[in-house]
Amino acid sequence: MTNPRTTQYRNTNRPGTSRRMMKLGAFLPAPGHHVAAWRHPEARPDGGLDFDHYRSVVQTAERGKFDMIFLSDGAGIRTHYRDADELSRQGRMVHFEPLTLLSALAVHTTHIGLTATASTTYNEPFHIARKFASLDHLSGGRSGWNVVTSVTDAEARNFNLDQQPDHATRYHRAREFMDVVTGLWDSWEDDAFLHDQKSGRFFDPEKLHILGHRGEHFQVRGPLNVARPPQGHPVIVQAGSSPDGQDFAARWAEVVFTAQQTLDQAQTYYRGMREQAAAHGRNPDDVKILPGVFLMAGRTRAEAEDKYAELQDLVDPVVGLGLLTGLLGDVDISHLPLDGPLPELPPTEGSTSRQQLVYEQARRQGLTIRQLYLSVAGGRGHRFLLGTPETIADELEDWFHNEAADGFNIMPSHLPGGLDDIVDLVVPELQRRGLMRTAYEGTTLRENLGLPRPAFRPAEAGA
Repeated sequence: MTNPRTTQYRNTNRPGTSRRMMKLGAFLPAPGHHVAAWRHPEARPDGGLDFDHYRSVVQTAERGKFDMIFLSDGAGIRTHYRDADELSRQGRMVHFEPLTLLSALAVHTTHIGLTATASTTYNEPFHIARKFASLDHLSGGRSGWNVVTSVTDAEARNFNLDQQPDHATRYHRAREFMDVVTGLWDSWEDDAFLHDQKSGRFFDPEKLHILGHRGEHFQVRGPLNVARPPQGHPVIVQAGSSPDGQDFAARWAEVVFTAQQTLDQAQTYYRGMREQAAAHGRNPDDVKILPGVFLMAGRTRAEAEDKYAELQDLVDPVVGLGLLTGLLGDVDISHLPLDGPLPELPPTEGSTSRQQLVYEQARRQGLTIRQLYLSVAGGRGHRFLLGTPETIADELEDWFHNEAADGFNIMPSHLPGGLDDIVDLVVPELQRRGLMRTAYEGTTLRENLGLPRPAFRPAEAGA
């Protein structure tokens, strides 16, 4: 049902209603989020292929009562460096395939949501529907799918292409992809499987629905060979901020990861996304908007500053420039003087929204290219907060209570230490203020996020 409030959504805790709580995701690349995290003395440089490392940090996030962990992914090694020596300086080259990893982590966790990235550009709908339905069953209803369209030619070259499809084509395919996947998840009604050994009836054939999809990009008969997921559908997550990305999120996403650096930017995005969701006939409260925030916490501000300086001192200029190149949409800036300004940029087939965000930061703060790559070394274009638990909580609370966020996708600087600081210092302060849970409300990711379970829709109706 459409929420009639389409111009203003003031968040208040009214008498007689349950208190609104921040929703928190933990964004957990193996070494941490800072570009030099793998070089930190406390980091695990081989953590991308160490299951015990992942198990420990995910259990820490669950101890902190986070709603979900989030694993990003790409179908190729994304690099912007010019020779093998430069390539060798990068610290996030290899890691587990995320759905495989999350399936293993499911048996070592109880409540925390398990969210992974998978591309609609370089997968088939049946594979994605089957894998995420399986993870939902294995985890007891805790799976989430971060839907991406992929943005690099490096990925395209692993799938019979010389370069990626253009932006519009990727999103056109993604929309049909979602119709197919959600239709497949509704191949079976919730109570279709009888498992009646006495009568010999394994399932009720009246409760099986054949998709029979024929479209521009896909021909998929179905049904899915996995029962309907415990959550009905795994939680749909999306991070697009371009016009196409926002429209896609407003139609499909239940959690939106986004990147803003100022309150005004965040409020504009927040209100606009809720209005777009309402225009698609959705209740805006069923779309949780979680801006990314890179946190550096200390018991004192001086301690936090020292921790940050330690990481900044480890940034290799070549790696910093490569990171900035990627954020700018693979625009070549290697020929420009590092201590000069960033010029106006040409259009990109990469992430247009991230390019604009970083470009605006450089202009707003008057940064040289060197200063800019050091500035984005941690947050990668997201908001950066450094300080004590109290000052960090003040900043998060300000956005949360002023129509800028329903919570945050937290980006620890390095692992495990950066996450330990957040869970041991910042989370207790948020809990003390009544902004964050002290116990999980339910057993599924949907229950903990406060999202409705999708009603069954016969598969053929979505073909």
